[in-house]
Amino acid sequence: MAIDTAPKLPSATWTVELPDEAATARLAVLLSPSLAAGDLVTLSGDLGSGKTSFARALLRVLAEDPALEVPSPTFTLLQTYDTPRFPVVHADLYRIGGVDDLAELGWDEAAEGALVLVEWPEKAGFLVEAERLDVHLAIGSRGGGSRVAVLTGWGSWAGRLERARAIAALLDTAGWSEAKREFLLGDASTRAYERLTLGGRTAILMIMPRRPDGPPVRMGKPYSAIARLAESVHPFVAMDNALRAQGFSAPEIYAMDLDAGLLLTEDLGDEPAVGPAGPIPERYAEAATVLAQLHGRTLPTVLPIAPGSDYAVPPYDLDAMSIEVELLIDWYLPHIVGVTVSGSSRATFVSLWRSVLEPIASGPSTWVLRDYHSPNLIWLADRDGPQRVGLIDFQDAVLGHPAYDLVSLLQDARLDVPEDLELKLLGHYARLRKGADPAFAMGDFAMAYAVLGAQRATKILGIFARLDRRDGKPQYLRHLPRIQRYLVRDLAHPVLSDLKVWYETVTPTLFEPA
Repeated sequence: MAIDTAPKLPSATWTVELPDEAATARLAVLLSPSLAAGDLVTLSGDLGSGKTSFARALLRVLAEDPALEVPSPTFTLLQTYDTPRFPVVHADLYRIGGVDDLAELGWDEAAEGALVLVEWPEKAGFLVEAERLDVHLAIGSRGGGSRVAVLTGWGSWAGRLERARAIAALLDTAGWSEAKREFLLGDASTRAYERLTLGGRTAILMIMPRRPDGPPVRMGKPYSAIARLAESVHPFVAMDNALRAQGFSAPEIYAMDLDAGLLLTEDLGDEPAVGPAGPIPERYAEAATVLAQLHGRTLPTVLPIAPGSDYAVPPYDLDAMSIEVELLIDWYLPHIVGVTVSGSSRATFVSLWRSVLEPIASGPSTWVLRDYHSPNLIWLADRDGPQRVGLIDFQDAVLGHPAYDLVSLLQDARLDVPEDLELKLLGHYARLRKGADPAFAMGDFAMAYAVLGAQRATKILGIFARLDRRDGKPQYLRHLPRIQRYLVRDLAHPVLSDLKVWYETVTPTLFEPA
């Protein structure tokens, strides 16, 4: 029977017909990417309704082992598994006498940091009242192993369940419902990706739910709005279509659900523009060529998303660039350097930055993809010329100075670009621009390159410190020395002399030899 006691939390329900065992396994595959360490999944239903069968299918998906032995925990009560993503606890509470029995089983220790699958959760009432996904199974009317699953998500699971249902609908409409789904590691953002495989074909499922508004930080707006960060999947679709229309290798979009933030796209593969020893010069030169070609064109600023829906590319304005550099004061200086900046020193910092950024903000403008660096450039050896550079991350694109993306490429935050290669590719880019437009002024471009290099390095120092301190992602700290070197190099430009004095005064260790 179904669980009667329900937690007073937001909820969502989804009923799924499962005609056979294979359909039960596909449901497990569909749900698996939504699961995380610390989640609770309760399995309810009568004896023989298939709770253990569902748990077995889910465990095999998570373990990436279709032959994994998953015995019923009816007698052991508790069974633990190590999977590539997180540990899993599979429990059957049918035979427990009460909550005290869980303590004897070492429940708290086993469940910490694990996905917990619980059959007969009503035997421990506190589980029924928790935030969870409940999968209620019943024998179907068709016979032959058919079942009906009623999924109910409580708390944050309400939204996650709605997303899983939207994914199922998208894949079914696109003809990919039976694809094998492989979770791909995400990035520093909240986006998630999966690689789908079906009959020798592959595709990428991009999951980018609408970004909730953060707290207002200035002028009643959240940071993301001021910094011009994408708050939904719509900008990605607009820029993707626009880049493809210009002849560049952005992924083709096969299907989409804009409201749910879901895209099914072409899989450009995973061949990077870098090798084990660092940047591959030929590939980086082609990436610089892409930028030179893009920056030499007159580009639209309002882009179609879908029939009757357009997107205006936002400006990379003075407020956006200014609030980004302040991340250094808010995160990097206090948490990495151990320095708290006074109000007057902060005001000086902001004033100095705005004075050097104002000519940049009012200068030449083009599409700035904003994350044009090694993780987002895919090498497509079977294509020709600049089309060999696959582009996959541009939802935060803005209208700004063309030097920004070249800095992103040649002062890569995640790997060392040798200075001689940086200078060589700067020259390569300049020759292409000058050849297409004799009025191209390399001196002005070089000044903007230094200013935006310093701005970007300043911002990223703050972002990586924030990822560590706020988001529990310390892996980004290993890149700080490289970004510090970029910043010191860029601050050497005469136009940044006053800012260099500020940095030398507030954080002199930045300029000490490594």
